[in-house]
Amino acid sequence: MRVVTISATYGTAGHQVGPAVAERLGVPFVDRAIPGAVAGELGCTLEEALTYDDRAEHGLGRLLSGTLRLPTVTFGGVDMYVPGPLPHAPEEFVRRTEQVLRDTARTQGGVFLGRAGAIVLADLPGALHVRLDAPLERRVRQAARLGSTTEREARKVIEDNDRARNAYVRHFYRADPSDCCLYHLVIDSTVLPVPVCADMIVMAAEALA
Repeated sequence: MRVVTISATYGTAGHQVGPAVAERLGVPFVDRAIPGAVAGELGCTLEEALTYDDRAEHGLGRLLSGTLRLPTVTFGGVDMYVPGPLPHAPEEFVRRTEQVLRDTARTQGGVFLGRAGAIVLADLPGALHVRLDAPLERRVRQAARLGSTTEREARKVIEDNDRARNAYVRHFYRADPSDCCLYHLVIDSTVLPVPVCADMIVMAAEALA
C-alpha cells in the first residue's frame, strides 16, 4: 500500500496533483472523507467537524485568518485567532483527524492532502512526504488562472490561506510547514505541469516502496 502526503500552499494546484498521483498509484485520494469520518467518531455534525478542518472552505483556516475576529495570542510570531467554544475542543478534532489519517494509511494507503500529514505520518515506513510550493507571484498568477479570478483577488486568498495554514501547523505541532526537512520532495508546481509533478511523485513513491 502506497502512502503519499502532500503539503500544498494555495495556488500550487494541490487538488489537481493529489488526485492524479492517487489514480496512478491505484490508491484513494483521501481528502473530503476525513471530516466526515471525524464527525462520525465524535458523534457531531459534519458542519461541526468542518469547523476545525484545515482544508475546509470555512474551517479552522478561515477562523485563524480572521474571518471571525476573536481574541488573539501570539505563538512563534504568528497571531492566533482562538475559536470560541464548541461541543468539542479543537484539540479533540485534530487528535481524531490524526487517528483517521493513521488508520487509513495503515489499512488502505492513499494520497493525503494537508492536515500536517508529513508530521502525523512521519514515522510510517515507506510513506513519501511532498511539498508543493512556489514564490508568491507565481502562485498568484496560477491561482487566478485556475480559479478564473483576478490576481488581486487571488493574492488576498493566498495571503489568508498562508497565514491560516502556517498558524495551524505552528499551533498544533510547533513546526514550520515550509521546513524542507519535513519532506522527501519539494516541487514548484507553478513551473512544472501537473502531469510532470504527478510523474515525479509517483516515481519517488515507487522508489520508497
